[in-house]
Amino acid sequence: MTGGWKMRLALTLAGWTIALAMFSPILWMFLTSFKTEIAAVRTPPAIFFRPTLENYAAVLQRADYVQFALNSVAVSLGSTLLAMALAIPAAYSMAFFPTRHTRDILLWMLSTKMLPAVGVLVPIYLLWRDFGLLDTRLGLILIDSLGVLPIVVWMLFSFFREVPPEILEASRMDGATQTDELIHILLPLSMPGIAATALLAIILCWNEAFWSLNLTTVNAATLTAFTASFASPEGLFWAKLSAASTLATVPILIFGWISQRQLVRGLSFGAVK
Repeated sequence: MTGGWKMRLALTLAGWTIALAMFSPILWMFLTSFKTEIAAVRTPPAIFFRPTLENYAAVLQRADYVQFALNSVAVSLGSTLLAMALAIPAAYSMAFFPTRHTRDILLWMLSTKMLPAVGVLVPIYLLWRDFGLLDTRLGLILIDSLGVLPIVVWMLFSFFREVPPEILEASRMDGATQTDELIHILLPLSMPGIAATALLAIILCWNEAFWSLNLTTVNAATLTAFTASFASPEGLFWAKLSAASTLATVPILIFGWISQRQLVRGLSFGAVK
C-alpha cells in the first residue's frame, strides 16, 4: 500500500510538472501582452508589473482582427469538411475492402507529410496564380485540406478497423447497399472517432501558417498572418507581438478546452473491448 501511494504521488507530480512546463510559454505570452515594450524586454524579466491594455488597442487599431478571425474560421471549417468528405470513403474502402497494396498506399500518403512544404511552394504558387486562387479562401481551403488529408485518412482507417466486420456482414445479408452500410451503420458506430479526427483537423488547419503567409496578402489572410505582421524590419515589438499572438490563440484554446472530452473519448475509441 505504501509503495503504491508513493508511486501515485510521483506520477501525479510528474504529470503536473509536465503540464506546467507545456503551459508556461502560453502563460508567459499572455502576461507579456499586458506589459509595456520596455518591461517586455527587461532583464531579468519582471514578474510583478502594472498591466496595460495599450498593446491590444494598438493591435486592434492596426489591423482588422475580425476579418482575420473570420478567415481562420472559414478556412479551418472548410478544409476540415473537404478533408473529411474525401477521407471517409477512402478509409472505408481501405478498411473493409483491402488489397495487397492498401498498406503501401497508406504509407505513401503518410510519407508525403515528410516533404517540406517549401519544396513545393513554387509549383503550388504558379498553379494557384494561373487558376486565380491566390489570396482567396478557396485556395487556402484546398491546400490546407490536402495538408491534413493523410493524417485524417490514417486516423479514420484506424477507427473503422475497430468496428467488427460481422456487423457490416449482417447488414449486407439484410439487403443493405454499400451506401446504406456506410451512412447508417459505420458512421454512427464510428462517430466518436470521426469527431476526434475532425477536431484535430480543425486545430491543425487553424495553426497552419506557411501557406497563409505565402498564398495570401489581404483578403484571405488568417490569424497566423495577422500575428506574423507584427514582426517588422525595425525589430520585434514583443509586447504587441504577444498581444497579437494571444488574440490568435485564445479562440482555438477555448475551442480545444470545450471539446477536450470529445477529443479524448474519440482518441480512446475502441481501446477497451
